[in-house]
Amino acid sequence: MEAQRIEAMIKAAIPDADVRAVDMQGTGDHFDVVVVSAAFAGRSLVQQHRLVYGALGDSMRQAIHALALRTLTPEQFQQELVTDIGAAD
Repeated sequence: MEAQRIEAMIKAAIPDADVRAVDMQGTGDHFDVVVVSAAFAGRSLVQQHRLVYGALGDSMRQAIHALALRTLTPEQFQQELVTDIGAAD
């Protein structure tokens, strides 16, 4: 599976999502995925991940062997940017 396909599947299910998927080994089955969406606000981490897993459907049982998943609200993402910038100074 290609990383762009994972991004498209997640965006189709979570329209406001900003998604970055990276094939970690070049094998098409181990991915690092970061999803930023307002849809995660007020949801537990488990609920957030279930939204993403639901978007990926059967691919989680077939094409995707390993998925390192990170979910953030836009506010959390912005805070991380500010923290990272501050750490770089």
